[in-house]
Amino acid sequence: MKIVNKYKKIAVFVGVLTLASCAHEDQPTDSQLDYNQPVKTDLDNWIDSNYLVPYNINAQYKWNQNTVDNTRYLFPPTITKVQPALEVVKQIWLNSYAVIGGADFVKKIAPREIVLVGGVNSNSNGTRTLGIAEGGQRITLFEVDNLNVKNRAIVAEFIHTIQHEYIHILNQTKPFDEQAWGKITPSGYTATWHLETTAASRELGFITNYARSNVVEDFAETASVILISTKAEYAAILAGITSAKAREDIKRKEAIVVQYFKDTFNMDFYALRDEAEKNTTAVIGN
Repeated sequence: MKIVNKYKKIAVFVGVLTLASCAHEDQPTDSQLDYNQPVKTDLDNWIDSNYLVPYNINAQYKWNQNTVDNTRYLFPPTITKVQPALEVVKQIWLNSYAVIGGADFVKKIAPREIVLVGGVNSNSNGTRTLGIAEGGQRITLFEVDNLNVKNRAIVAEFIHTIQHEYIHILNQTKPFDEQAWGKITPSGYTATWHLETTAASRELGFITNYARSNVVEDFAETASVILISTKAEYAAILAGITSAKAREDIKRKEAIVVQYFKDTFNMDFYALRDEAEKNTTAVIGN
């Protein structure tokens, strides 16, 4: 037994020497890291000029599995769809806030990254997630490949996403009065909002069925729906509500939104709506 143990120790010692020798021989003489900068395309340069330089916002269209939910079937946008989508976002969202809020407004309060995804982000309950705001630093926009810049309804739905998500970022910067808001329609919120219709929800004092999910989403939906609607379209929404109380409740929520923008950011919300309407018309007409 003692002899066997002795040989084992010798074998192990030799093995260690062999590994150490191999490890030394395999050491690379040069770094294996690639320090070469990727060549920028015309699209990359356009994004730099229109997003990164003026607003310090990076628009990410190249696939990065760390910025999306890998449990869902998602894919990057078609390259030819990227710039048209970003032009819509820039003209209707960025330019409108820059004109009404001031050139530095979005520079100071903005997501630092916009991630574009080509396809639909479907949920198990039959709904679609059109956008996500993450910690005020990143906004992900889905269904970029479905954007038709000549169709006002499609453009409105697409821009609704970033208008809604940006309201969340503004609220994270300066919160609104959730208690006062919650007292207007306290019994209408429900976890099963997706089973409700927008028409029925409006008769309860909510601008959309999604607004019924909670107070925070109610605020963002109320503000964003007004921002994506023309004055005539919003007036038609209110006129189509048969319940006088529900109509008044939505108007009370609208008043809180208007006051929030005025008190918090010294911004005329109706002027912002008018600017967004003008820019939307320009996008559709180009």
